[in-house]
Amino acid sequence: MRPRSQTGFSLLEVLVAFAIMALALGVLYQALGGSLRGIGAAGDSTKAVLLAQAVLDLYDLVPPEGLDERGETAEGLVWELRSAPFPVALENPQWDLHELQARVSWIDRGRDRELVLTTLLPVDHRMAP
Repeated sequence: MRPRSQTGFSLLEVLVAFAIMALALGVLYQALGGSLRGIGAAGDSTKAVLLAQAVLDLYDLVPPEGLDERGETAEGLVWELRSAPFPVALENPQWDLHELQARVSWIDRGRDRELVLTTLLPVDHRMAP
C-alpha cells in the first residue's frame, strides 16, 4: 500500500500563517499611527508659527508704555504678546527699542507645548502723553 498524498494545509500551518499575518498587521498599524500623530503635531506647530507671526505683524511701532496683550483662538491656541525695553549699547542711539515677544501655547496629547517668536521694534514717541 502506498500512503495517500496530502492536499491542502494542516491546521498547524494555517495557525502559523495567521499568527505571522497578525504580527505584520500590528507592526503596520503602529507605523501608520505614528505617522498620523506626527502629521497632526506638525500641523499644530505650523498653526502656532502662523499665529505668532500674525500677532507680531500687528505692530510696526511699540507704544512707549510697551505692550501686554493675550487671547485665545477657537482651536485652543493661547497667545501672549509682551514687550520690554531692549538695552542698546550706544551712547546716542537713534531709536529706543523694545523686544517684542509672541508666545503661543497649546496642549498636544495631554502635554503642554509652547512656541516663542521674538523681534525688535522701535518705540513710537509720538504716542507719548
